[in-house]
Amino acid sequence: MSAVPKLRFNEFSHFWTAESIQQISHFVTSGSRDWAKLYSDDGAKFLRMTNLPKIGTDLLLSDMKYVTIPQNSTDGRRTSIEKGDILISITAELGKIGYVKEDLGEAYVNQHLALVRPQKNIVSPKFVAEMLASEKCRAEINRLNDAGAKAGLNLPTIRKFKISIPSLPEQQKIASFLSSLDKKIDLLRRKKDALELYKKGLMQKIFSQEIRFKQDDGSDFPEWEEMRLEEVADMKAGKFIKASKISPTNQYGFFPCYGGNGLRGYVRTSNQEGRYVLIGRQGALCGNVAITTGKFYATEHAVVTRAKSGNEIDWLFYQLEKMDLNQYAIGVAQPGLSVTSLNSLATLVPSRPEQAKIASFLSTIDTKIASVASQLEQMESFKEGLLQQMFV
Repeated sequence: MSAVPKLRFNEFSHFWTAESIQQISHFVTSGSRDWAKLYSDDGAKFLRMTNLPKIGTDLLLSDMKYVTIPQNSTDGRRTSIEKGDILISITAELGKIGYVKEDLGEAYVNQHLALVRPQKNIVSPKFVAEMLASEKCRAEINRLNDAGAKAGLNLPTIRKFKISIPSLPEQQKIASFLSSLDKKIDLLRRKKDALELYKKGLMQKIFSQEIRFKQDDGSDFPEWEEMRLEEVADMKAGKFIKASKISPTNQYGFFPCYGGNGLRGYVRTSNQEGRYVLIGRQGALCGNVAITTGKFYATEHAVVTRAKSGNEIDWLFYQLEKMDLNQYAIGVAQPGLSVTSLNSLATLVPSRPEQAKIASFLSTIDTKIASVASQLEQMESFKEGLLQQMFV
């Protein structure tokens, strides 16, 4: 089996060849079970499936567990992570890939991850990680499910998995090029995170009244008044619609259909028209708020919210965002928000002119965040497109 990619650096012309993970690695192993008893507030990082991205290879380190490993632990030595290691999810969401960079520090993996240590004299670990993270390889890994109904891969399957590789110099050039793209992507991601943190801090100060706006003539606005949400907003749950009536695309000019997790698809009819705040009532995004305008359909898993006369809908959006509504969800199996409980929540309400100034100020920041997010999405799509052409 040999081939060449569609897009290639000019100085290379040799065919790529297929090699198994076993052939290009020092070893392939998986993490240890029952390490929850070793959890601690600090110590070594303990990587799980949630630390692997759905797209790309950069580890997600915001949700981190830590462990304290006994000295001379055999499992600790076996599952200790080194720079250049590749992590593969082998249960549930199969084929997510993580690449270990030099700044990770002491870290270990759990049993849901395979740890692959490439031979650096044969392959570029960065190249192998990007190859495994490509759309083609992810699809192939998912087809190798060993566990039937319950997704899972065993280590022999991982070891036998083959990828196409060129000469080491070509691998290194591809890896270097992709690393330069990753730096640009990382800068955009950091910029977006910084703007979101900046906005969060400002919202905290604005809604605690540490920061106050002035009227156009320089005078103070009136004091804020405490009210229940039902006094400033009209809320109602959407209506049920059969899943069979929801199209994944709007190629027929349908109306957007929103549920508890945001946009579900598109439908022939609408049940709302205007500018509203939608609150996720149930689902993974329970308590999440979003602004929508125009004609749309809201299902029973979304709360449709409109500002009452004398209040600004854009201010209401930021007010609800600041309130972190998910904390008010009730229930065990499927926690949810009720319109009744939302209506009873108390909040401080500024005058309508100050509401307008608050909304205008925060929307300017949101516009900047959206711009950076769009640039980030475009750069990630550009890289994904290159991967499809640069890899066999």
